[in-house]
Amino acid sequence: MAKIVCVLYDDPAAGYPTSYARDDIPTIDGYPGGQTAPSPKAIDFTPGALLGSVSGELGLREFLESQGHTLVVTSDKEGADSVLDRELPDADVVISQPFWPAYLTAERIAKAPKLKLAITAGIGSDHVDLDAAIEHGMTVAEVTYSNSISVAEHVVMMILGLVRNYLPAYQTVWDGGWNIADCVARSYDLEGMHVGTVAAGRIGTAVLRRLAPFDVKLHYTDRHRLPESVERELGLTFHPSAADMVPHCDVVTINAPLHPETEGLFGDKLLGTMKRGTYLINTARAKIADRDAIVRALESGQLAGYAGDVWYPQPAPADHPWRTMPHHGMTPHISGSSLSAQTRYAAGTREILESWLAGTPIRDEYLIVDGGRLAGAGAHAYSTRV
Repeated sequence: MAKIVCVLYDDPAAGYPTSYARDDIPTIDGYPGGQTAPSPKAIDFTPGALLGSVSGELGLREFLESQGHTLVVTSDKEGADSVLDRELPDADVVISQPFWPAYLTAERIAKAPKLKLAITAGIGSDHVDLDAAIEHGMTVAEVTYSNSISVAEHVVMMILGLVRNYLPAYQTVWDGGWNIADCVARSYDLEGMHVGTVAAGRIGTAVLRRLAPFDVKLHYTDRHRLPESVERELGLTFHPSAADMVPHCDVVTINAPLHPETEGLFGDKLLGTMKRGTYLINTARAKIADRDAIVRALESGQLAGYAGDVWYPQPAPADHPWRTMPHHGMTPHISGSSLSAQTRYAAGTREILESWLAGTPIRDEYLIVDGGRLAGAGAHAYSTRV
């Protein structure tokens, strides 16, 4: 029998919900490109419920315990005496989310000799040391595409929020004010601007498709160039690198995975090549941007705004400078954890577990590391140091 340790974020401050704003959510059967939505044999939860917090348990307890497996669910993941660290030595599986990552470092993996599978409930597995996972023969899997559109919608919201100066205007209303000049002194139209994405995978391409109707000029860079038909359809301009692209853009959105080639990419040097007053959106991974360089660029006016929902570490400490830097639109890491997305990534997590427990192949598109190498989606998106 297997021991599964599941690290999830805390329940709402007021307690686990007894009712929700909506009675249902749309059913999503598949994604652009033909990949089908998660298809476990069954689910033990109500679609649209809060599944990503500790009481939601990703809807896994009945399924796992009915087969004699052990499920440990916790939000306590930091420090040598954390529940995660106490439970790791005899864990077979660790499930985590990008929003509340259980950082599976090389040191932690070394202390978990039985650990065979790390699942990301969502997308983005950089909180797992992929080199160490390869060395130890682990499988790393994530629920690819489950919340890609959720993140893409969040990106578009953040772009409009920054460009139109929405958050300060909302705060004016909340504070009882009505100074229109203050609200519009930093407000522009997105129409006609040049918008570029660093990476045009599932999320980046979805962002481009959603922005095309705004009559903007679209740019992208990716190590895998899109088909000519897609470039022509969306009017895309391809650039061989981020350094080539960003000087042309009024808005830049980062939609790349974190790996050695992207870590620290947006530092003082690259930010200095951007047009003064560019807006930068980062819902990918915080370490793609240099934390202090972002603050300096906002304070100097080189950046007109920075928005994102990814931080390092997560959760971010109270004194993290991104909480108080000027002209930001930061959120906690929520872009891919809408209640709609949770239904899909919980179902996908169960699908992965069903396959692994039965000894049958995990979907190739869910695989990041398998058989001692990058595999599936991981071979397309990631690079390693080995």
